[in-house]
Amino acid sequence: MRRKLAIRLTALAAGSASAVLMAVTPAHAIADGTPATPGQYPFAAKFTMTHIPRPDGTFYNSACSGALVAPNFVLTAGHCFHDVNRVRVSGPPQYATTVTVGTVDLSASPGETRNVVNVWQSPVNDIALVKLDAPIRDIAPLAVSPIAPHVGEQLTMAGWGATSDVNATPGTVLNTGEVAVGEVDADTIGVHGVSPSPDTSSCLYDSGMPYFIPAGTKTGVLVSVESTGPSCPHDQLETTARADVVFQWIYQNIAQNAG
Repeated sequence: MRRKLAIRLTALAAGSASAVLMAVTPAHAIADGTPATPGQYPFAAKFTMTHIPRPDGTFYNSACSGALVAPNFVLTAGHCFHDVNRVRVSGPPQYATTVTVGTVDLSASPGETRNVVNVWQSPVNDIALVKLDAPIRDIAPLAVSPIAPHVGEQLTMAGWGATSDVNATPGTVLNTGEVAVGEVDADTIGVHGVSPSPDTSSCLYDSGMPYFIPAGTKTGVLVSVESTGPSCPHDQLETTARADVVFQWIYQNIAQNAG
């Protein structure tokens, strides 16, 4: 795994430079996972959405997960940001949305919270890049992989969703688990649980959760983000959106909108 990570980071360094020059109902915390330890994966983001409008004039609250990929940018699922008809939209969010990072347990530490001020929807898959109202400079972001994943590759996930589909509510504790890639398609990969259980899987409010190769406990390389899957827990393939296919799009938008 360290060899793969080194290859990804080398390619990422070259790819990032190239990108900068070119630029000068939420799905499924983790079921049957493991609570993160204090200080682990501080880049893992908890989205809180409030007063989301429905077509009938009523409102509801929801949540998603994500990952810090630059001081004031977070990657999540595209379907986390939509209009009243649940059509994915770019631009300023149509309902109040905050992002919290830098904690594994909201009851023990509030972490750092920012407001989402703008959203860019991926042109090819279920990914959204969001901008925060102020940068977070004391947490290392995840690097985005420019390399296609392969079947059998093992990834770590870290999400803030529920732990079961029964009476599901957004999580207040960050949970983690290990998965393996079981299928690679043009814009998505299918992953299945490995550890701590074969049915370790994404759950409600995990949409946008990162699947990554860790580099220690503070950072790593992002491979994909949670999109959709069966009711949790399950041992089937979960559909996640590939980050490598939008690698240049991500870093071009960051470079063009960093100010």
